[in-house]
Amino acid sequence: MEFEIASPPLTCSTVNFGMFISMLMKPIRAAGFGLLLISSVAAQHTASHKKPAQPAPSSGLAQTPPMGWNSWDSYGLTVNEEQFRQNMVVLSAQLKEFGWQYVVVDEGWYLQNPESASKPGTLRYTVNPQGQYDPAPGRFPSAKDGAGFKSLADAAHADGLKFGIHIIRGIPKQTVTANTRIGQTGLRAKEAADATDVCPWNPDNFGVKANAAGQAWYDALMKQYAAWGVDFLKVDCIASHPYKAAEIKMIHRAIQRSGRSMLLSLSPGPTAIENAAEVAANAQMWRISDDVWDHWDKGKETSQGIKAQFALAASWEKYARPGNWPDADMLPIGELSPAPGEGMPRTTRLTEDEQRTMLTLWCIARSPLFLGANLTKMDSLTKLMLTNPGLIAVDQQSVNNKLIGQDGDVVAWTADSTTGPSNYLALFNLGDSSVKIESTYGAYGFPSDTYKLRDVWERKELGEHAEVAVELPAHGSVLLELKP
Repeated sequence: MEFEIASPPLTCSTVNFGMFISMLMKPIRAAGFGLLLISSVAAQHTASHKKPAQPAPSSGLAQTPPMGWNSWDSYGLTVNEEQFRQNMVVLSAQLKEFGWQYVVVDEGWYLQNPESASKPGTLRYTVNPQGQYDPAPGRFPSAKDGAGFKSLADAAHADGLKFGIHIIRGIPKQTVTANTRIGQTGLRAKEAADATDVCPWNPDNFGVKANAAGQAWYDALMKQYAAWGVDFLKVDCIASHPYKAAEIKMIHRAIQRSGRSMLLSLSPGPTAIENAAEVAANAQMWRISDDVWDHWDKGKETSQGIKAQFALAASWEKYARPGNWPDADMLPIGELSPAPGEGMPRTTRLTEDEQRTMLTLWCIARSPLFLGANLTKMDSLTKLMLTNPGLIAVDQQSVNNKLIGQDGDVVAWTADSTTGPSNYLALFNLGDSSVKIESTYGAYGFPSDTYKLRDVWERKELGEHAEVAVELPAHGSVLLELKP
């Protein structure tokens, strides 16, 4: 069905969602996002939410969206073992009880001189006799003598956490030059490598051919990681520009053969919707956008602002389910230092309202939650946001999460709780000035005329109300729990 814009953009200071939804099958303007369809909004909210046909999840992993910490936003290529352990201690002591579980060493852990990344020809790599990368022992002392990341993974497990690493798909160039034998096979690196295929933004590896040697390479690699105790594997340069279907399948197969369960996260995005079934059959997470940084509207050419995530989250909400989670990327909040993957060391550029809006969208869309903050410098505001049980419950325990619609700058999402007779309503103001919202519950598909409201962010009971009446600041949001 074709929809045309029938009304001008929102210009008044009050949004009456009752009037808005009464236009149900009329065209709706979705400012800046293209057109969004509102369908069956007036139907009872608990009606079944149809999802596209999908294959069964590839494993029992990630029954809820994974939550954890990743080194990239604060340390870039430079993180070392001491810094990683310090952040792990904070996560375990202060955040683990709220569901934050994974700790991930991001890109470049095998580089001996990551500070020279701007001059790729000068980079020094740590490669073992099997041609596989090992952690640089000058940065990760416990990796000396071929120990790899086992000591660090053991420490994470001892703290009740799960350990992860980032890799760039493919095979090291110097391994191909040496034509190293692959694992215990008679196959050689040159048989596996595609020397015409190099990641556009990372020079470390050649791509891997979809042949017996290529599969043997990934089999050996996953056995190496299994021996270390890796629980989470983020594979980069594989989900988009370029999309590497054959390598995704080989890595999935190699994990299955490794003898250890490892959650597979594909990066970066935007993953194409037409590849949804394929990535869901092989991975538990996949990125839906380019890198997200602390910009509201738009960052550099290679990074995404928070505002653009609304359209992407809406396009992927049908695919979020146990075992498969479209990933809106890391959370660039708190202190991003000493060597962030983009820009200079800083406190996040996002305002408090923008941080709340980002977290609310990620949670109502059930995205994985991975912190980018330097946890050793976590301030009280950041900790308060990250330890809000009501917010985390939306991400971890809600169902029927869906976009209800957009009127001008105001976006509405709803979800149902699985832990009690309650529902959630998230309202967002994408505009640059404040807006008042006055509406009935029926405007969002809720059947009752009156609800007891709780402000999830403020952790405050608001009493019984016959309508929704809120004022949102620029780039602000509200997350309400509705109880009959």
